Amino acid sequence: MSSEPIIAYFSMEIGVQSDIPTYSGGLGVLAGDTVRSAADLGIPMVAISLLARKGYFHQTLDFSGWQSEEPNIWVIENYFTEVNQRVSITIETRTVHIRCWKYTVTGNSDQVSVYFLDTDLEENSEQDRRLTDHLYGGDNYYRLCQEIILGIGGILMLRKLGYTDIRRYHMNEGHASLLILELLKEEAYRQGDKFILDKHRDEVRKICIFTTHTPVPAGHDQFAMDLFERLVHESYVYKQCKDTFCFDNRLNLTYLALTHSRYINGVAKKHKEITQQMFGAHQIDSITNGVHTKTWASEPFSLLFDKYIPGWQADYSSLRYALNIPLDDIWNSHQAAKKRLLECVNGATNSTMSMDVMTIGFARRATHYKHSDLVLADINKLKELHNRIGNFQMIFSGKAHPHDMAGKELIQKIFRIKELLAEDIKIAYLPNYSMELGKLLTSGSDIWLNTPQPPLEASGTSGMKAALNGVPSFSILDGWWLEGCIENVTGWAIGERDDALHTFDPKLYAQKLYEKLQTTILPKYYSDRNSFINIMRHTIAINGSFFNTERMLNQYISKAYY
Repeated sequence: MSSEPIIAYFSMEIGVQSDIPTYSGGLGVLAGDTVRSAADLGIPMVAISLLARKGYFHQTLDFSGWQSEEPNIWVIENYFTEVNQRVSITIETRTVHIRCWKYTVTGNSDQVSVYFLDTDLEENSEQDRRLTDHLYGGDNYYRLCQEIILGIGGILMLRKLGYTDIRRYHMNEGHASLLILELLKEEAYRQGDKFILDKHRDEVRKICIFTTHTPVPAGHDQFAMDLFERLVHESYVYKQCKDTFCFDNRLNLTYLALTHSRYINGVAKKHKEITQQMFGAHQIDSITNGVHTKTWASEPFSLLFDKYIPGWQADYSSLRYALNIPLDDIWNSHQAAKKRLLECVNGATNSTMSMDVMTIGFARRATHYKHSDLVLADINKLKELHNRIGNFQMIFSGKAHPHDMAGKELIQKIFRIKELLAEDIKIAYLPNYSMELGKLLTSGSDIWLNTPQPPLEASGTSGMKAALNGVPSFSILDGWWLEGCIENVTGWAIGERDDALHTFDPKLYAQKLYEKLQTTILPKYYSDRNSFINIMRHTIAINGSFFNTERMLNQYISKAYY
């Protein structure tokens, strides 16, 4: 354990490895990349999360594209080491015992310990043993129990493990903000007070950091106060400061984090503006997300960087020197990555996708505001582009939340259109999107497509992973792409920068998408290949060198941690 004061990083999900299902998507993958970069930079950090014994879910798609879910069972002991320490909390009138499992992330400079909390113990009731089974599972009761375990149980476990000298508590989204209640109670007891007072809040605020990741309401957990008072055994302790975490007579975990954090940030410059509008009483900063370069650079590009940019793994900003890499070498590395992707797609879906056809990749959570079907809005126009301008093929992936019926119907719609276009344009949908599959897709596609409804895309990181591998983005201007898009240099925009000021019109965006495919992207890919590869090169040098978690964490160091 480091002798320096520790940064305690709390996240409901952390993706430490592709085949360990303790993540559902972008939030967990970002958390994993953050921990990896902390180990690279030698930042004294410890991370706390939930075990997710049965994962998020295993996705099955039937012949029509309808999604069904099954538990994603994995053998914990194959990956994690059980820690001897135990703590207990009270939920309602029940004592719930918690253990934890340790995973060590090794970086260039140091190691970071990640502890996953688990209630599957014989001492617990059957109900409580299941509380850490499913990531984002169950109803509000189940969800609040999980967040009590993460926040309150997480603080108790840190103390039990000997982490007493903690400089900052970093909450990665509001799921963990109940840790504040435990810190408030600790501070009150330390000062000999029975109830929470303003002076305790002032002390706790000095050590807490809050990163909010989405303007979408579903990302801001709220619970009825009577449920909170029923579940939290010592809720009477907090009644004196009820107004600091209760909004409109509901426990609001975002509000709790906002009112008790010394530093609050959104995850892109535009997201800062949107968050400031949402929470005007609080000062919001921005630190744009990044990705862990070493993790997301495909093998062909890692070897390419080794050849032309020695030492790049110790200084990811040095990827700006990719401008010196010969075009042919970039293309050959890309073709090697594309070959791996298409072998996977053709093997998994019985497709016959070809190396010489421009391949568009799209992989996001299947939910309405991400509009994965936007590119398929006009079947006749797609056929016309295919016949008149140049052939292209499309690969989709992504899970819908089990309760998101509209998201499931979105996947079905893609399957229907896939069949309608089968004679002209090859389309594949890969189930069970994971870190491993994400790396294949973001490195092997020729174009990375993203079509969110502005301004709901807080950041997004898939396009950053693509950029590392020389894959240009073709995206609606929202989130990180507002910062990363230089037209015809790092990729292409769908629409204009002020479009978000108007009502979102999917038909208009689809029209703009088709126009750019027709007039710019397809002709450049097939008729001006060197110009296209030059854009790939600039994508690495400009976006790949900047949108990384090394730069991101250095900003946290200068703005929030110290």
